[in-house]
Amino acid sequence: MTWIQDYQPAGGLWVSALLAALPIIVLLVSLGVIRFSAHLSAALALVTALGVALLLYRMPAALAFDSAAMGVVFGVWSVAWIAFHAVYFHNVTVATGRFDAIKRVLAGFSEDRRLQALLIAFSFGALLEGVAGGGSPIAITAAMMAALGFPPVKAVVLALLANTAPVAFGGLGNPLIVLGRLTAPIMHLKQDQATELFSAAVGRQVPVLALIIPAFLVVVLAGWKRMLEVWPAVLTAGLAFAAMQFVASNYISASLVDVLAALTAMAALWILTRFWQPATVWRFDGEEAPAAAKSLGAAQAERGALYAWMPYIILILAIFLSRIGTIFKNLPAWLDLTKLLHKADWIFAWPGLHNHVVQHPPITAKNAPYAATLTVDFLFSPGTVALLAAVIAGFAMGGRPKLLLTTYRKTLHQMRWALATIFMILAIAFVMNYSGATQTLGLALATTGAVFPLFSAYIGWLGVFLTGSDASTNSLFGPMQVISAQQLNLNPILAGATNTSGGVMGKMISPQNLSIGATAIGQSGKEGSLLRQTFLWSLLLTAVVGVISLLQATILTAMIPSP
Repeated sequence: MTWIQDYQPAGGLWVSALLAALPIIVLLVSLGVIRFSAHLSAALALVTALGVALLLYRMPAALAFDSAAMGVVFGVWSVAWIAFHAVYFHNVTVATGRFDAIKRVLAGFSEDRRLQALLIAFSFGALLEGVAGGGSPIAITAAMMAALGFPPVKAVVLALLANTAPVAFGGLGNPLIVLGRLTAPIMHLKQDQATELFSAAVGRQVPVLALIIPAFLVVVLAGWKRMLEVWPAVLTAGLAFAAMQFVASNYISASLVDVLAALTAMAALWILTRFWQPATVWRFDGEEAPAAAKSLGAAQAERGALYAWMPYIILILAIFLSRIGTIFKNLPAWLDLTKLLHKADWIFAWPGLHNHVVQHPPITAKNAPYAATLTVDFLFSPGTVALLAAVIAGFAMGGRPKLLLTTYRKTLHQMRWALATIFMILAIAFVMNYSGATQTLGLALATTGAVFPLFSAYIGWLGVFLTGSDASTNSLFGPMQVISAQQLNLNPILAGATNTSGGVMGKMISPQNLSIGATAIGQSGKEGSLLRQTFLWSLLLTAVVGVISLLQATILTAMIPSP
């Protein structure tokens, strides 16, 4: 059975696009207006997506439900497997007690609140984002700063603002892995090749933001004058993070970008403070100097603090070795661990869906079957690597098998609703892709013409606001962005990258992250106050991403990577 997509099922393009967007509208209203939970909102949106596919697009029921099923399986392996084990890795560091030692080191770094914000909210928060993703950086860094004496609401605002720099590569590069796998067939590229191109493209956009965010953070905390007093630290943190973010995203691996950039920024700040200190120590109004503050050197001398960094070293080595074949070309077969791991890949066509849907002009040059293949990279997946690193690190930190198993079970319970949400979001994306709804939206957005790159950033921003996740917004809107760019003869890599980079600015205002931040400081109900303090910054920073994208599309085209 084959079925040909119809891109204007309601007769006109914009009427069809409005109806095609119903699943997204339902998700928005349920999540942001009625304030249903994320998993319930996703369930309602999935039912809506199936209804639109069946009733509006006249998609055969078997194909509609097959596409939803494939989306769920894709979500299990390509998203949930990575996200879950990234969080599990972090939970192992907490369960072994080593995370407390890290907190003591960070607390002993400096008495100056501005430097503490740069180290904890910006640098350490980026490390947590690179490892675990989700809302963990916001919850952990906000709670840490509040415990150190920051006003609780201010601590959450700083955590939310700082979390913008690393989100595009969060959770071991998961947002870009998802984007690459979903859009590779559309661009006629291999999945790994698409991921590498998107990684490089985003790595040429977000470092500009990484240069801005540290100064921005200190200005929000203490004002412009106080920021200028610590400009060496601001410049050091931003420049170190941005430089390594560019290098890692373009020449190493999307899975290591945030981890390496965060550690580089932390190391650079530590080296700077060995030779430089602000002229005056800035504290909050009415705050007295501590009677005896522990120096960084004293904190580092603790045996537990030295061992605390071991899990991150193990994780970096594990990911590096698994990607060694992509970093160093033409390695001997016995040394190319990447190629060896890929031998366990399983690629199969989804029965009943593969090549049963036919796309046609203007989406394709001529009528062409829509492939439905799934790649399960059992050993190469960052999720598998993170699981292995967590087990090795757990044993190295003194954890017993029972502790690791208990932590695994607790992580499953912790993430059960988040995982369910992921599965349904991916099911929505696949139903919209195979029914033709995504293509309808792409054709409609293509009518925005020359300003599409600017508009593209706000599409990504909306997606993260809705879902709280850059990986999820790449699932929802990534294919649509790529198709829109192709219709406008723009570079689709730029469009996908802008969806990712623009999306990070929606992180600070997404209801899920506001709730996580408020809960972390025991201030549930303060989400409205947090939203008011971050909303304008979110809009302005998204505009910066849009302008960067517009310049890349028109003047700075050499910045866009090519296959």
